[in-house]
Order: sequence, then structure tokens, then C-alpha cells
Amino acid sequence: MSFGDKLLPFWGKAGPALGQKFLIKQAELPETTQYYDNGGVETTMATPYYPMASMVWFQCVFAAITVILLAGSVLGMNIKAWMAFVPLWLTFSYTVGAFSLWGGGFLFHWGVIDYSGGYVIHLSSGIAGLTTAFWVGPRSTKDRERFPPNNVLLMLAGAGLLWMGWAGFNGGDPYSANIDSSMAVLNTNICAATSLLVWTWLDVIFFKKPSVIGAVQGMITGLVCITPGAGLVQGWAAIVMGILSGSVPWFTMMIVHKRWTLLQKIDDTLGVFHTHAVAGLLGGALTGLFAEPTLCSLFLPVANSRGGVYGGSGGVQFLKQLAGGDDAVHGEEAYALWGDGETYDSTKHGMYSDDTIHKTSTGATQVV
Repeated sequence: MSFGDKLLPFWGKAGPALGQKFLIKQAELPETTQYYDNGGVETTMATPYYPMASMVWFQCVFAAITVILLAGSVLGMNIKAWMAFVPLWLTFSYTVGAFSLWGGGFLFHWGVIDYSGGYVIHLSSGIAGLTTAFWVGPRSTKDRERFPPNNVLLMLAGAGLLWMGWAGFNGGDPYSANIDSSMAVLNTNICAATSLLVWTWLDVIFFKKPSVIGAVQGMITGLVCITPGAGLVQGWAAIVMGILSGSVPWFTMMIVHKRWTLLQKIDDTLGVFHTHAVAGLLGGALTGLFAEPTLCSLFLPVANSRGGVYGGSGGVQFLKQLAGGDDAVHGEEAYALWGDGETYDSTKHGMYSDDTIHKTSTGATQVV
């Protein structure tokens, strides 16, 4: 449904995925052919040089990652309800974004850029997580107040594995070792490192000391922010994106939430909204500004794609990114915010502890 023949402008047809005949044929995304206004072919259908089995596995893992991220918003809640929720959400929500942006849907052909899942994975999981947490309701006050980090060393080990794995997450999306994948890996590390430092500096400036948890949060927001444009921006742009990804989510998590009493009642357990939705939307918008024309021509199906800072149609691209990251994909406004991020203090925070906290590439446009 994410990569099949067109059923609706935002949804593909379901089809078999485990039959041998299907799995051993060359991979293809049938709806990724891009046409000119006069009907001529601008970019042919994406046909990566590997079997459909590789496509099925790669995309299965991406879908699984998305729902795992969403789970961070409702940790400690009813497992039976979660088991029913997962297949329904993947079928009726995730596939809509994936087909629209990657599989040949209307946003794909409109030219909205999502290199590796800033919108399809991170924005969707963050918005869905916040929405789910709202409807499920908060954990008990006792549980929310007793949620300290269990083992900082293990957290650092996990963060290191996550950072290392993100090189495959972003670098693997062109489905080949090429210019896009090389730029993606380099920019991923640049943005994450910059974001980590900025988040840590802000902790020192406002809270008088650095925090290991804060450093990890900054790393994650940097990784998320670069994801929509990892292989499409230059190194200097990755630094700018890192500065903003280390400061904007920090501001929404540490400052904005404390002023929005109603939103404090939404028990987003791990703050997934900030680390993924805010950072993902920010990354998508910045990709619309900084996408470099030459790199775009190597990866994207729409000719003359470029970021706003490069003139020409770049301003239009920026507007497309904003539209693609908001109503067009989710039908929701992404402005509800969460977060504390420092040690719980009942005199400051009341009864709740919120801290407890192209030419189409062979990768078929992601197009993951």
C-alpha cells in the first residue's frame, strides 16, 4: 500500500509481498514515473538494481521504526490496546504518508522532499504519539514522579549505537554507494554533533550545568532534523540545521511547555513530540531552504528542484515543504508542545513530573 499501484492520490493498492515470484524479481516502484505537463516522461519509473525482497525488508524496518518511536509516547500503558493499535495505525496512517511522499503519490509528484523520513517517519510518529497520549490519558501521578534514568552508561551506549546506525538509516536511502549516500552520511554526523553541542550549551547557560540526558536529546534532534535532506544539502547547511535542531526543540521542551498548562496534562512519556515531530518538521522546512540544486538533480524526480537560498524556484520549494509537513500529510496542525527536561521539582512544576523522564536514484526516491 505504500509502494504499489495507485489506488488513490495518497494511497497505493495492497499486494502480495511474500510470494517467491514477487520477491526475486527486480525491485520497482510503479507510480514513480514523473511526467511533464504535456504528458512526456520527465523521469522514468524507479527500478533499483536489487530484488523486491530487499525492498520489502528495508521498507518493513522503516515502518517498524516509526511505530517504535510512537511507542515512546505511551510507555507503561495497556499492552493489549497497543497490540490492536499497531496494525491499524500502520495500515491506515503510515501507508498514507509513505505512498504520498515516497511511493509515487501526489506529494511525490508535486516535488515535496523527504530524503529519508523526516516527515514519513519522524513527524508522523511524533504527531501520532502526542495524539495517542492525549486520548489514552496520563499515567498515575506516582508513576510520573518515579521515572528517573535507570542507567546512564547504558543510555550512552544506546545513544552511540543509534548514532552509528543512523549512518545506515540515511546513507542507505539512495540504495547505492553514490554521491547522495556519501553526502548523507557526512551531513548526518555534522548535524548531530552540532545539535548535541548547542543543546548542551543551552543547558549550561540556563541551568548552570550540562546534562548527559540533554546531550543525548540534542544528538537525537540533530539526527532527526537532517533526515529530510541528508543527501541534498551542503556541509555548511548541515551546521545551520544542527544549530537550529539543538535550540528550537530545546526551547519547546524546556520553555514552551511550562507555560501551557493544558498541554502539561498530555503524558508524552519520552517527549517524542519534541525530539521527532518538532525536529522533523524543522528539518523538512530547512531542506526547502538549503537543498542544493546539483544534489537534487541526482536524487529527485522533479527537474530544477532547489532550496530557497539558491533562487529561482527555491521559494516555491520551501512552501511545498511546509505544506507537505502539515495539513497535506496529517490533516492536523503541528503546534501542540510538551516537555520539561530537567529534574522534577514539585515547587516549580506542580503535581506532574514531565521530565520523568534526480533523476530518480537507484534508491527510488526517497524515497526510501
